[in-house]
Amino acid sequence: MTRALDLAVQPEVTGFFDPATNTISYVVKDPASDACAIVDSVMDIDYAAGRITYTHADEIIAFVRARGLTLEWLIETHVHADHLSAAPYIQRQLGGQIGIGRNITVIQDTFGKIFNEGTEFQRDGSQFDRLFDDGDTYQVGRMTCTALHTPGHTPACMTHVMGDAAFVGDTLFMPDGGSARADFPGGDAGQLYDSIQRVLSLPDDMRLFMCHDYGPNGRDIRWETTVRDEKAHNIHVSGKSREEFIALRTARDATLAMPKLIIPSLQVNMRGGDLPPADESGKRFLKVPINGI
Repeated sequence: MTRALDLAVQPEVTGFFDPATNTISYVVKDPASDACAIVDSVMDIDYAAGRITYTHADEIIAFVRARGLTLEWLIETHVHADHLSAAPYIQRQLGGQIGIGRNITVIQDTFGKIFNEGTEFQRDGSQFDRLFDDGDTYQVGRMTCTALHTPGHTPACMTHVMGDAAFVGDTLFMPDGGSARADFPGGDAGQLYDSIQRVLSLPDDMRLFMCHDYGPNGRDIRWETTVRDEKAHNIHVSGKSREEFIALRTARDATLAMPKLIIPSLQVNMRGGDLPPADESGKRFLKVPINGI
């Protein structure tokens, strides 16, 4: 980490839950200005019908406009495998820059091969406006934000610290949800444990915001906790050694089915949220690699 974190800055965080994918998107407002960031937006897809819509994104856009906010950043914590990003759609409506971790290039190389993308598919991250390195800072109004590299779920995962709030992507779930899987190409359970420990080294009062929640044991959906609560109560991490976590995570991952939207999500999200290019007739298609993932 390149600078001291300022917990005195308390951004206003508004969550938007998408029940189709159990994803939480966030509008994060600088307390000292009308500037804001959007974290992990969602584009709606009816996969069976091959139909894209923007109901979830339009709700966020309407919120930003109603509040008179200025959008400065669209942050992707990682390349999601369970929902499609709406970042380019929102950017066309509200402006702002789209940012992701620099290791997006690793994801693009890996899945560019899996989806048999041609040489026209750029694997240099150029689909995004900013590629974050570990410890990079950026501004949302007067609030200085810090990007931390927290790989394990994917090689490109970043945790974004904005004042006293940290957006952890899929590095952690709520304490009773544990952690995300680490068995996708490029994932690593040991790296995930190390990244979780890095998040838990943040101040105890740091607010942590999840990218997903599934309401374990039938409880209501929740998405905010603290470093203190995660350290004390996370069912995959609290009291576990690195070796115990790796064994637990590996065994659990072996029982999990692939996310329902992994095939369209990866193809869209590795392009920064854009759909694959149109063919000569103007139609766009998604590929299904047979036995490829």
